[in-house]
This record gives sequence, structure tokens and C-alpha cells, in this order.
Amino acid sequence: QVQLVESGGGLVQAGDSLRLSCAASGWTSRRYAMGWFRQAPGKERGFVASISRSGGGTNYADSVEGRFTTSKDDAQHIVYLEMNSLKPEDTAVYYCAARSGMVATTFPKTYEYWGQGTQVTVSS
Repeated sequence: QVQLVESGGGLVQAGDSLRLSCAASGWTSRRYAMGWFRQAPGKERGFVASISRSGGGTNYADSVEGRFTTSKDDAQHIVYLEMNSLKPEDTAVYYCAARSGMVATTFPKTYEYWGQGTQVTVSS
């Protein structure tokens, strides 16, 4: 049974930083490409960042490019999302997701496994 558990969310002020973690169990992260998505109230779940199965390829939404960084530790089966210079518009529930294969995508429907989400709130 594949399980993903996010942690690291919280309430911060604009300009602060947070690091989200996504711990995987029941599988090895070497087999999956990973994505980060977020959903704000009243909005659809949208792409934030992704990392390929090898870890050599990353992709970011325009809104977070240069501020967010995703990485993975295959030995610990953890994927990270480092978020810097946070803005109020970054407020959302953040989810990590896994899909079989080498390449990650920006489309939520292509991911097979999802975590429960962690709330990030950025005050102005």
C-alpha cells in the first residue's frame, strides 16, 4: 500500500520560508516521479512543482519559479518543497503526488497516489 504523508505546513508572514516534506512508505521513491500541487478555497487544484524519477529534472509553475525548490532524498524516501519569499497568494493546502514512470507532469489526473495535504497560510 503506497502512502504519502505531507508535513511542514503552518502559518507564516509574507517573506518567510517553509519547507514541506512528503514521506513515502510502501514503495521506493526511485520508481516514481513526484509532483506538488496546491488548492486554495474555491479554486481548482493546481500544479506547483515536480521532480523526475531520477531527480535530474524539475519543473515549476511560473508563479513560484525562483522562490520554490523541490528535491528528493531516495535513501529516506522523502520529497521536499522549499518555499522562500512566501506571499499571501501562496496560501493553500499543499499536496504531494506520485506517478509511475520517469517523467513528472503538470496534470493532477496523471498522478496515481496522493497525500492528505498540509495547510500553508501566509499573512500579509
